[in-house]
Amino acid sequence: MNIIYSKVKPPGRQQGYFPVDLTEETMKEHFRKVMEKMREQALDALVIYGDREHGANFAYLTGFEPRFEEALLILHRDGKAYLVLGNENLKMCRYSFVKAELIHCPYFSLPCQPMIPEKPMKTFMEEAGLKDGMKIGCCGWKYFTSACQDNQKTFDIPSFIIEAIREAAPGSSLVNAGGIFLDPANGARHRMNGNEIAHYEFAAGLASSRVREALDEVAPGKTEMEIAHCLAAFGQPITITTIAAAGERFTNGVVFPRNKKISLGDKFSLTLGLRGGSSSRAAIVAESKEDLPEGEKDYIERIAAPYFKAAAVWYETVGIGVSGGELYETIEKVLPKEQYHWTLNPGHYTDQEEWSSSPVYKGSRAVLGSGMLLQMDIIPSVPGYSGVGAEDGIAIADEKLRSELREKYPETWRRFQDRREYMKEELGIRLKEEILPMSDLCGYLRPLLLNHEYALKVKNR
Repeated sequence: MNIIYSKVKPPGRQQGYFPVDLTEETMKEHFRKVMEKMREQALDALVIYGDREHGANFAYLTGFEPRFEEALLILHRDGKAYLVLGNENLKMCRYSFVKAELIHCPYFSLPCQPMIPEKPMKTFMEEAGLKDGMKIGCCGWKYFTSACQDNQKTFDIPSFIIEAIREAAPGSSLVNAGGIFLDPANGARHRMNGNEIAHYEFAAGLASSRVREALDEVAPGKTEMEIAHCLAAFGQPITITTIAAAGERFTNGVVFPRNKKISLGDKFSLTLGLRGGSSSRAAIVAESKEDLPEGEKDYIERIAAPYFKAAAVWYETVGIGVSGGELYETIEKVLPKEQYHWTLNPGHYTDQEEWSSSPVYKGSRAVLGSGMLLQMDIIPSVPGYSGVGAEDGIAIADEKLRSELREKYPETWRRFQDRREYMKEELGIRLKEEILPMSDLCGYLRPLLLNHEYALKVKNR
């Protein structure tokens, strides 16, 4: 695969980004999948924790997150459900897709609010049906995979809740059941129907359109905040820290856009993540090689082109039947870790969270299949050079799922087809038929940000 830096038509500006709500049928499907996995693991009850940062497993069944409070959804093997909510989430019980009995737990409320009713924490767990002799699964937001500890007995739920469960059910067996949702091979959240893909494509596409606007506004003399203003996305919830950063990041511990002016030759990073995927770019504020910093005049050949080749290979390799380990080894061959110093997984799942889990790691036997959403996420770090990045997401859809999207979500389907055509005709990236680009920017990398006419592409093969 030969990579060249040449004239490239920028991606089209897609239209029609309007929310697609999850349907009652989809939410019932979620419930069925989780209940089936509970039975497979012989669980008597499943305790699902949620808070503002860690609400995706909770929302997978209820449809909402508890915002600034904690919350529990407690499911029993017979289908009985309880919602344990704080003061300001009590009203949400009636909107939950899972029909549940409400238990008011004031300890989940904000500090110094009324703590009525005043009861021991274990009482709320007893009211939710937890008792001696049960096998209880506990789901926070992580799925632990370390071989150095007992992952079944490691919990990522606040200790005051775990202690209350143990007090209410002293003879019970508690296990970490996060794999029900996040196991890389068969987690419930990793296989989606057409409604879910359309739901997430709205946000992933919208994020990419905002990043596209911001890329075109980058110029010396403007501030990070001015560029970040382009990333405003109609109030949609973000899943990752928004980035518009010139030069050195994190000075004085600041991680958000600053009132800092952009200079010629600066490295520059842009990221916006919404529910469904993130779009991220890292490049240099330059129009030609002459604008590159001293010591980085070969930035395109040394860093950007090898990275783009790895990204193109990733897009062309991913597909139904490919194992995560195979994808990992393919990237390792194209962009050796020892030379380019990437450390995280070269790809991961995405949905309501920016990174929920990943099937892409050394030795992974998790097989990619229809209904999965994946981010192309490779982060090289070569000493002496600015970074480079072009992260976006794709959906994997077999013929049945593609047919569902075509028929029920024609605008979403049109965008998928436009993006596939662009990647093939303009960038030379040939996707398998089951790969649907979730972002308007998939594969598009402008290493010199000020030159809007040139980008990297695969030379005609």
